[in-house]
Amino acid sequence: MFLEVSQLGVHYAGHAHMAVDGVSFNLQAGEIGVLIGPSGCGKTTLLRAVAGLERAQAGTIRLARQTVSSAQVHVPAESRQIGMVFQDYALFPHLNVARNVAFGLTRSSPAARSQRVNEVLELVGMGTAHQRFPHELSGGQQQRVALARALAPGPRLLLLDEPFSNLDVDLRERLAHEVRAILKAAGATALFVTHDQLEAFAIGDRIGVMHEGRLHQWDEAYALYHRPATRFVADFIGHGVFIPATLLHQGGGVVARTALGELSGQDECPLPSSYPGGECDVLLRADDIVHDDTALVKAKIIRKAFRGSEFLYTLQLASGEAVLAHVPSHHDHALGEWVGIRAEVDHVVTFVRQA
Repeated sequence: MFLEVSQLGVHYAGHAHMAVDGVSFNLQAGEIGVLIGPSGCGKTTLLRAVAGLERAQAGTIRLARQTVSSAQVHVPAESRQIGMVFQDYALFPHLNVARNVAFGLTRSSPAARSQRVNEVLELVGMGTAHQRFPHELSGGQQQRVALARALAPGPRLLLLDEPFSNLDVDLRERLAHEVRAILKAAGATALFVTHDQLEAFAIGDRIGVMHEGRLHQWDEAYALYHRPATRFVADFIGHGVFIPATLLHQGGGVVARTALGELSGQDECPLPSSYPGGECDVLLRADDIVHDDTALVKAKIIRKAFRGSEFLYTLQLASGEAVLAHVPSHHDHALGEWVGIRAEVDHVVTFVRQA
């Protein structure tokens, strides 16, 4: 493993709770990891601890098999060979693009410095911008220059803290795809912090979901969505709701009996003995619910959000439970209308019943 974080703990004086509490994860060379979670969950503190800008009180951080943080060791930030990209870009306004990118290359000869500046500007698609100044660039272009400057010294690890948060939504997701391609072309190992799920899915090989200082799951996007490890991850990632279910043995397998009927999925359900009396909550994503006028189960539309190619409907069952459904936008039903729905569930994901 290239980056190994083990049982990391960061505590701020005067605060009752740990900002980072027993966090462990690994990142292989050339992988892009993303930390995501609500504001104040500890993701930026964790990034700063990896950078060496924040001192950890517990656990270890190893970078390329070198221990850079432990109870006995704290390698200063400037000695960790880590590049950083911040949300405000931090470009020097009085220096042109070429001199901004060359800023960290003080130990190189002028010829080598010039060659490296050309290489990284070409890599980020800014190969003709050498003489321009930051104020002459768009937000997206400034972010590319900031990325080029961070990549120029050839850091062992690149850290990016909410780098697209100052950009508009459409540009953010597009730039996330472009930055992923740039990092992969550079062979860079990177750790990225964001609160935007689409951004995380666009850029990350591995995504970690944090809440109140703890890392709930470190996994691929598909697993976070379809096999969430905790109720918080299930609730935080994607659109979904929890409805009561009872697990039962039936026909040699197990089914989850719900107000929508019996759910079995392609993967086996948990055993009824997993929960007291087999009573649990089952996660239903918006894409688990299919609009079908011939279905026996009917639900009332209580909210609708137009998404261009589809509506996101919030539907209330006769039993009172609410579910979500993605429906093609030519099915434009009115609020209060009753429509037929059925569940098509590949993964039956269950959690402890909540009151």
